[in-house]
Amino acid sequence: MGRKQMNEVEAGTLYLVPTPIGNLSDMTERAVGILRQVDLIAAEDTRHTRILLNHFQISGHVVSYHEHNKKESGNKLIEALKSGRSVAQCSDAGMPVISDPGSDLVRLAIEAEIPVVPLPGPNAALTALIASGLDARQFAFIGFLPKINAKKKKLLFDMSHIPVTLIFYEAPHRLKETLETLIRELGNRKAVLAKELTKRFETFKRSMLQELLDDLETETPRGEYVILVEGWNEISAEEKEQKTGWREEAVSFALKMPLKEAARQVSFKHHLSRREVYQYLLNQKEADANK
Repeated sequence: MGRKQMNEVEAGTLYLVPTPIGNLSDMTERAVGILRQVDLIAAEDTRHTRILLNHFQISGHVVSYHEHNKKESGNKLIEALKSGRSVAQCSDAGMPVISDPGSDLVRLAIEAEIPVVPLPGPNAALTALIASGLDARQFAFIGFLPKINAKKKKLLFDMSHIPVTLIFYEAPHRLKETLETLIRELGNRKAVLAKELTKRFETFKRSMLQELLDDLETETPRGEYVILVEGWNEISAEEKEQKTGWREEAVSFALKMPLKEAARQVSFKHHLSRREVYQYLLNQKEADANK
C-alpha cells in the first residue's frame, strides 16, 4: 500500500485549516489546496471567509459554523462527514479550535470515529510569544478571560503561582479593564502588549503591567491584542505583596463598617487612592454575590 498523500483530500475527513492573522501571504500552499478540494468549508464568519476564498480564487461551498449555531450546524456537518463528504473548518483568523468553536466539532468527529487532519499555520499567541522577550520555553495559553468575575478571579488565582509565561487574548474595548484585573490578581509583572500582528502597523510594547495600563490614558486601544505576562517568581511575589497587602485589611474593615468608610481608612493608612480601594471592595462584593 502506498503512502497517504497528505495534500490530497480524503472522503469523510475533517480538515482543520488555519488562515492568516493579518497578512494574506502567510496562507500556505497546502491550506489553499485543501480548501479548493473539500466538499464543504465550515466558516466562523462566512462573509469574512468568502473574502479570503475570493483572493485565492477558491469557489467552495461555504456553510456557517460559529459559537451560536455550533450544536445544530455541528450535527449537520458530522452527518455530511459520515456520508463521505469532506469538510474543512476554519476560523476568522489563525488556528481553528484555539479560542474557537471548532473544538466542539473536533470532539464530535472523534466520537464518531471520523478522521481529523490538522494543518499547521498562523497563530497569534505563538507569533507574539517568540518576539516578546519573555520566557518561551514554558508557557500557558489562557486566551480570553471568563466574563463572570468569580470565575475570572479563580482562574487567575490558580495561575498566579505558576512560573511560566501567561498568554491572553483581549479586545480593545476591554483592554484597560483586563490590565487592571491582571495587576490586581497577579501583581505588577513584566508584560508585553502585541497588536496588529503580521500587519503594516504591527506593534510590541514591552514594560511593566502598570506602565502599559498608564499608557492607555493617552491612547485609544485599537485592534485585537495579545497580552503576555511573565510567570511567577520570588521577585514578583514580593512586589505583589507590597502592592496588594492592603486588600485583606480592606475586606476585614468592610465587615465592620460601610464600604466608603472602609475605603477612606485603608486609603489613608496605605497612601492609596480612595477610589481604587472602594472599587476593589465593590468588585469583591459582586464576586461574592456571584458565587
